[in-house]
Amino acid sequence: MKKIASLTAFLSLFFVLLTSAVLFIVPHGRVAYWADWKLWSLSKDQWTAIHINAGILFTVAAVVHTCFNWKNMVLYMKDKHRHLRIFTMNFNIALVLTLLFVTGAQFGMPPFSTIIAVNEHIKDGAARKYGEPPYGHAELSSLKVFARHMDIDLDRALQGLKAAGYSVESDAQSLKKIALANHVPPQEIYLAMIKPAGSIEKIEKMPIKPVKGLGKLTLEELLGRYRLDAGAVAAALKEKNIRWQSGMTLKQIAESNGVSPIDVYDNIREIADRNAGS
Repeated sequence: MKKIASLTAFLSLFFVLLTSAVLFIVPHGRVAYWADWKLWSLSKDQWTAIHINAGILFTVAAVVHTCFNWKNMVLYMKDKHRHLRIFTMNFNIALVLTLLFVTGAQFGMPPFSTIIAVNEHIKDGAARKYGEPPYGHAELSSLKVFARHMDIDLDRALQGLKAAGYSVESDAQSLKKIALANHVPPQEIYLAMIKPAGSIEKIEKMPIKPVKGLGKLTLEELLGRYRLDAGAVAAALKEKNIRWQSGMTLKQIAESNGVSPIDVYDNIREIADRNAGS
């Protein structure tokens, strides 16, 4: 039993470390579900399930392993005179290291904050690569509700899906179910709805409600995503006394002008709608 506990702890630790590395780089949930992100044919939910269960197995095996090696654990907490002391030099060092990592992460102190920053940078990069959903868990909305929410003509959306070769049983189906039935991500279903030819291009029309994560995009990235005229947007924002510098994100532009990122987004959308109508 002692050998089984030790080997189980070792093997389960391997999977805990592996899944921890994967979950470190996995996109944010909204992006992973929208783009149907997978690694080695496993989805985010599957990696999370493996991580949780491997962690539970490791915890149980570690407890059993500790029970079998309790005498050694007690020995580690004895001084030179073989007297039991909890706060020995070894115990104190282990305690300080543990508290350092916990409090460092809690208060965002470097280098622990750097690890979190790298994690956010990786996830933001994935959001730019795979695209953001129009709103949280949009893939769970029925086709009818989604079209109404996004101000898309339902008949046009159905025509677009048919032109792209996607089968749809009814407008009561969720985007996720339609995507699963056609073996594509929900994102492609959306793109087919707004692009009758089914071409996977950047979205041309800015939604009324900004998608999550847009505040982290630079103005140049936003203009590129919706194929907006940079000169027209720059001139219109200047008229509204909204100033920015190249490379600034929408959030940074908003902060420097004393407004919210949504205000900046609404101004740009107003410009885009006006130009589209002209």
